[in-house]
Amino acid sequence: MESGEISLSALDGPFDLQSTLESGQSYLWERADGGTYTDLAAHGGNAWYETVLPATTGLTDQPTLLRVRQRGGVDDGALEWEAGGVLEGSTTPSDPADGEALLTHLLRLDDDLETIYEVTMDEPLVREAVERYPGLRLTRDPPFGCLVSFICSAQMRVARIFGMQQSLREAYGEPVTVDGRTVHAYPTPEALAERSEDDLRGLSLGYRAPYVQRTAEMVAEGEANPEDARGLPYEEAREYLTKFVGVGDKVADCVLLFSLGYLQAIPLDTWIQTVISDYFPECEGGNYAETSQAIRERLGAGLPERDEVFGESGPDAYAGYAQTYVFHFLRTGEN
Repeated sequence: MESGEISLSALDGPFDLQSTLESGQSYLWERADGGTYTDLAAHGGNAWYETVLPATTGLTDQPTLLRVRQRGGVDDGALEWEAGGVLEGSTTPSDPADGEALLTHLLRLDDDLETIYEVTMDEPLVREAVERYPGLRLTRDPPFGCLVSFICSAQMRVARIFGMQQSLREAYGEPVTVDGRTVHAYPTPEALAERSEDDLRGLSLGYRAPYVQRTAEMVAEGEANPEDARGLPYEEAREYLTKFVGVGDKVADCVLLFSLGYLQAIPLDTWIQTVISDYFPECEGGNYAETSQAIRERLGAGLPERDEVFGESGPDAYAGYAQTYVFHFLRTGEN
């Protein structure tokens, strides 16, 4: 295992590990102390978090164990990390890995949060959320795990969604051994495709079980892949993801925002629908697409354009950041 440290003072803006990983956008990391999603107003913690990153083009050629914890504050603290690749046929993370590069990608440490704050905080509700949870950043989760997580999210609290993903990992994910403990990788599409609906219902997935099984089968057999949405214009990317069973516009927007880098996406869940009704009634449209466009433009108004290799760059380019802050703020009852 390699180890190192990332100074937060070198970033463009603050960073808070706990609110980033426990704000309802990611269910693929686990706290080593077993306390993931037990703190409602998650912010400022110093626990170790762990995940097994699957082989990812441009990042790693093999599954890689990542461990990270935060020491100190959001502006002047540091991230301590450990990382190691798991060679084929092994269960130990023995191959050297660049944890700093992996964490920069997964936790969006390369985002200019200071610039985003400068404009979004003109909106009073967003300003309140940012002041309460400074340093929350969006994630770049692996697409398949993100997709299944949000297929499981319908009518579920975040702790329950996390529990489902933990059960999937422990039942069908490959084990990785570190310091005498076992951390499980997220199941591959092939592993889940082989399971029956009854198998998945046995993990408390309920009516979502056939959706997860069929989606895994689609990816395993090459029928579709969430990765293929990357690079499409935003509206086309959202439409592409709805071909997966159990995926509507809201789940598609979650995958686009929390995995594929479409920072203009705003998933219209119950919390954001409440925000629209109470704060931005002029954004209520006749359907999902119209409301989505109106609230994206409202929350993203005046933001600087961003230079991306895909998706649109324009007035809504960072609206998803505003949405994520507001979601975490309202969900934790801080307003």
